[in-house]
Amino acid sequence: MNLLREGGTQFMYPLLGLLVFSIVLIAIGFLKPQKRKKISSQLASLGLFALVFGFLGQTLGLINVFDGIQNFDNIAPQVMAGGLKITFLTTGFGALVFLVSRFGILLYSFMKDVN
Repeated sequence: MNLLREGGTQFMYPLLGLLVFSIVLIAIGFLKPQKRKKISSQLASLGLFALVFGFLGQTLGLINVFDGIQNFDNIAPQVMAGGLKITFLTTGFGALVFLVSRFGILLYSFMKDVN
């Protein structure tokens, strides 16, 4: 939970919601096989949106880090590294949501080959 706050609540909590929503969609696809094609399309869009949303969070975070560096003459490398680490949290979490969504689509394609 600490990483969610560190990454910025305005980006991390919506990404968490997208992760939960993608898991729910995957589960619905297993329960209702006739809807898998539509759900696969939704998962692809959802995963790509989460990835881009994570990159947006990182970009805005990097702008804030660079503004902080610009305002201070002598900044410690540890402070800069900490700020950069935080900006990568949203990208990593967005990538996780993307991977979960793609994994669900991959599972559906394997199940289609088996049936």
